[in-house]
Amino acid sequence: MGSLSDAAAMRHMDVHMEAEEKYAEACLAAAGADRLARKLQLEMASRLASEACTTPARWGPWLYYRRADEGKQYPVLCRRSAALHGEFVSYSDPSAGFDFTAGKRIEQKLVDYNKEAERFGGYSYEELSEVSPDHRYIAYTMYDKDKDSFTLLVRDMVTGTLCDKPRADRVSNISWAMDGKALVYVVTNEDRRPYRLFCSIIGSNKDDILILEEPDASREGVRVNSHYLMQSDVESPGPKSWKNVFLEEPGIILEDVDFCSTHMVLILRQGRKLSLCSVNLPLPENIHMPDAVADYNLLNGKWQIVQQQNMLHERTKVLYGNAFASSMGKLSSDGADLSSQDLGDCDWNELSEYYACKYYDVPSKDGVLIPLTLVYSRKHKQEGNPGLLHGHGAYGEILDKRWRSELKSLLDRGWVIAYADVRGGGGYGKEWHQDGARTKKMNSIYDFVSCGEFLLEKGIIQENKLAGWGYSAGGLLVASAINTRPDLFRAAVLKVPFLDVCNTLLHPILPLTAIDYEEFGFPVDHEEFLAIKKYSPYDNIQKDVPYPAVFVTSSFNTRFGVWEAAKWVAKVRELTQYDPERPVILNLTTDVVEESKYLETKELATETAFLIKMVNNT
Repeated sequence: MGSLSDAAAMRHMDVHMEAEEKYAEACLAAAGADRLARKLQLEMASRLASEACTTPARWGPWLYYRRADEGKQYPVLCRRSAALHGEFVSYSDPSAGFDFTAGKRIEQKLVDYNKEAERFGGYSYEELSEVSPDHRYIAYTMYDKDKDSFTLLVRDMVTGTLCDKPRADRVSNISWAMDGKALVYVVTNEDRRPYRLFCSIIGSNKDDILILEEPDASREGVRVNSHYLMQSDVESPGPKSWKNVFLEEPGIILEDVDFCSTHMVLILRQGRKLSLCSVNLPLPENIHMPDAVADYNLLNGKWQIVQQQNMLHERTKVLYGNAFASSMGKLSSDGADLSSQDLGDCDWNELSEYYACKYYDVPSKDGVLIPLTLVYSRKHKQEGNPGLLHGHGAYGEILDKRWRSELKSLLDRGWVIAYADVRGGGGYGKEWHQDGARTKKMNSIYDFVSCGEFLLEKGIIQENKLAGWGYSAGGLLVASAINTRPDLFRAAVLKVPFLDVCNTLLHPILPLTAIDYEEFGFPVDHEEFLAIKKYSPYDNIQKDVPYPAVFVTSSFNTRFGVWEAAKWVAKVRELTQYDPERPVILNLTTDVVEESKYLETKELATETAFLIKMVNNT
């Protein structure tokens, strides 16, 4: 396909997709997956109804929460005064926002993301959100599909109106200053690298102040394996006056930092172990990474499996309510059962009684230990369950392990859900990411395969009952793992996958960024071209070998073109052994990013039904 403006090619694509749609319907009907999908959709829809409101988060005098209005696609961010009314029965019933005794409304609507969708072309996706310390303003970034970047907005929560400034595109980070009177934000360049730091005085008509500009944001060209923290004098804030706050220690990674008037709070990682530590201000000279000064150590925290999401930062949360808050001292290849701890009181909808979680360290092909997380039903866990292995391993992004209600449909049918934190992903330092990128991309694939082999060898998942799941670059990971070990998997779901890596990088129809090339390689370089050819899913399909059943979803509105999925599906059908019980299906969605909750549930139900039928019919 030459370009999206090629009318003849697009007509041929339309005809091809119509045929694929009919083929998908026939395959699903033959397996009975269509009937099961309708049943699963009812299950999932009933859970969505019970999730109309998130758990309120108290901050200062307010309770912040998100709730969904009936018939609306996106939620509304709201708050109530904790002192005015502390015991609410319903957060989804509109009447609950009114105090009939006092005769006044007690709920404030802060951000209606349905209205934001109207502003941003029918799509509402928030990345950052910060309420000012005085609870007067909220700063947030919304994805602008036309610009392919995040736009900064500031809303006055008292009047409900948007502030005239700051308004900025390509914003990657925000932070309040001067007790809410000023907002500091970071802007990226065209290559999506943070390079400018601005300060905006709220309510001022003056232009935002450029505090710092770094054309090259590297630290003197030296790669580091974690964030670093530096300080400088207020009178001379230039880079030449910066100095390290901590003497770096091997194996200790600084994950995040926050400040109050008297303390600096750090989140530190050593392997899987995270600690929350505080340091008195002002800082002494050349202090070491704190250990004994920990006010609260996450290693001693209570592990809770809960159906809960963060109110303002839903994207950053992982599978369970307290991210990584677990007793992680017993890490070994035999697994650490984190669900048997004393849970104490729980304010949320606790699921620990029904579901459990385990960690394993799995040796990869080169001996590197790969973190593997398992979730399963206590009631249905037994030897040889069917299982689903998730993976991503790209861009240094942390694998999404958030609790999602649709997982119940698999867990309650005896499935084990596994998450492989392969190299190339995030959470374990820059080196972990770099060891799974470009010429080292095969490490990610070997890691994923090793985790799958481990699940079968230990009897956690029954042979011939393992499925894989990957989204976007995670689809590349799973498809490459299938090419490497097609006998390991019985089925797979690839959602908007990146499959034709070599051709896409050489001849991009859709715009790519420098980050894409840095992640997957520069094919104009001979060594990197050979590395790409070695892992590219489209270029490594095995001939005359039985492949697992695969369900591929794609759309014209994705970063990786639908033609990639269509080409890969056609080539797999052409080269591999045909088996009617292992169909390779291409499912074209109208618009992945703009679908409603109903369509999203329908798609999830179809994918889940496909997995269940393909795996359980063996």
